Amino acid sequence: MANIVEEIKRPINDEMKLFEQKFYESMQSKVALLDKVTRFIVTTKGKQMRPMFVFLCAKLVGEVTEKTYRGASMIELIHTATLVHDDVVDESFKRRNFFSINALWKNKIAVLVGDYLLSKSVLLSTDHKDYDLLGVISRTIREMSEGELLQLEKARKLDITEEVYYEIIRQKTATLIAACCEIGVLSNNADEIIAKKMMDFGTFTGMAFQIKDDLFDYLSSNVIGKPVGIDIKEQKMTLPLIHTLKTANEKDRKYYFDTIKRYNNNPKRVKELIEFVKSSGGLEYAVEVMKDFQQKAKNILNEFPDSEARKSLHIMLDYVIERKF
Repeated sequence: MANIVEEIKRPINDEMKLFEQKFYESMQSKVALLDKVTRFIVTTKGKQMRPMFVFLCAKLVGEVTEKTYRGASMIELIHTATLVHDDVVDESFKRRNFFSINALWKNKIAVLVGDYLLSKSVLLSTDHKDYDLLGVISRTIREMSEGELLQLEKARKLDITEEVYYEIIRQKTATLIAACCEIGVLSNNADEIIAKKMMDFGTFTGMAFQIKDDLFDYLSSNVIGKPVGIDIKEQKMTLPLIHTLKTANEKDRKYYFDTIKRYNNNPKRVKELIEFVKSSGGLEYAVEVMKDFQQKAKNILNEFPDSEARKSLHIMLDYVIERKF
């Protein structure tokens, strides 16, 4: 897996190294406590896939500029802020095998740090008069919040249709990847047509990414270290489950809805539901939809001239649906 990430990074290796330094600078504050927390964030960072999208999309249409670095920092600030806030909402005390911000500094500080990072992303664009990028990140923050709230609202009633599911994952996950790709080309002064094209590319990629994530809930837990059936226990309606219940007969539908509603913590009933989804073709259906989104993204990519950046984005698209965690 590490080799694939290295291969994707090859055309932007130098930029990614410089980005780390610039990203830390974009978070710095005169408040000692904030500085301590942001230093911790930098040392516990993940694979940084989102900045990679920004740099590769910039290289698809030109060169990496100072504006590209600012755009990548804005994206990473938003992404980090949402992770910090998510950990508070989910009461998670671990993130990438490190303690989460709320575990180390309590919820109040975690919420305020998340707010600070969001404000920094907005200030980074206004301070440099990057108003086109400001438009993208403002829309992204709004959509991500709406997606979370839509999911919470629907989770109470468990009345999520396939269309609602697509809207939730588009807003919650795909919108940020779409922003990465749009910002990447806008940092090179791309016109509206190319910006929209790359926004669509990012949306399709993000949709495929999230469906892959949802599929992990039905696969062997030792592959990714995430217990099987965790989404069912949390009453999350994902594509394999939605499709299975939609195509099931009335008796089965009633029985398995009851499992999600009342017996979501009963290991026997959860295992039974997982087996039912598998035997009903729920997984195959989700894989088909995921591959369809991937193909739509590839079709857009193929409209651009061949380059190292385009090759890397193709590898990234394959990685999105073939990854093991």
